[in-house]
Order: sequence, then C-alpha cells, then structure tokens
Amino acid sequence: MQQKHLFEYAVIRIVPVVEREEFVNAGVIVFCKKEKFIRMKFHLREDRILALKPDADLDEIRRNLEAFSTIAAGEKDGGPIASLDEAERFRWLTAVRSASIQTSKPHPGVTGDLDKTIQTLFAEMVG
Repeated sequence: MQQKHLFEYAVIRIVPVVEREEFVNAGVIVFCKKEKFIRMKFHLREDRILALKPDADLDEIRRNLEAFSTIAAGEKDGGPIASLDEAERFRWLTAVRSASIQTSKPHPGVTGDLDKTIQTLFAEMVG
C-alpha cells in the first residue's frame, strides 16, 4: 500500500498591472513538511502577459520567477531565504504581496506521489 502524504500547493501568478488585478497563471509550488519536499515548476506565458500589458518587461519577470525557483530549491545563490527550511521557504514564497509575481493562498491535498502531483497541478493550473 502506497503511503499518502499531506501537502500544500499554491499557484504562481503574473500580475502585469497590479492595480487591475488581472493575472496569468505561471506555475505551482508544492510543499510537504513530512517529506521535506518543496518543488516549483513554472512556464512564462509571454503571449498572455503581453495581452494584458504590451510593454511588460518579460526578462525581469523571468528573472523573478527564476529567483523564486532558486529559493524553493534551497540553492546557495538564492540568498538567506534559500537557506531556511522547507516550511519557512514555502511560507515566504506564498506570503501575500502586491508585486507583479503573486501566489494564490495555499491549498491542502493528499497524494501518494508528490512528483506526479506537481506535474498534474501544473498541467491543470498552467496548461
């Protein structure tokens, strides 16, 4: 029998014009405390972002998403936040902010396969 894991996930959103609150889903973050698992997967949907803001700085958005990914992975070049434990990194990444990259509130779930779950959530939420 496969062990089930309680996990949390959040959807990463690009909000090109914060005041309008329109967004494009760009990725997901999955976290499981028991397994010390945190993974982020993203894809920049340039056409959708440019439809909301034709002069959006796609390079800056990409750099910010890559920084999120570096922090989630706990890589050394992610700065002091990347050195925090998985739970603290997940909470920092999903904190409410009024920037061009935001996340949904965290949602809970149960799974037997965390790697498959992030793939499924990414396909459903980002496409």
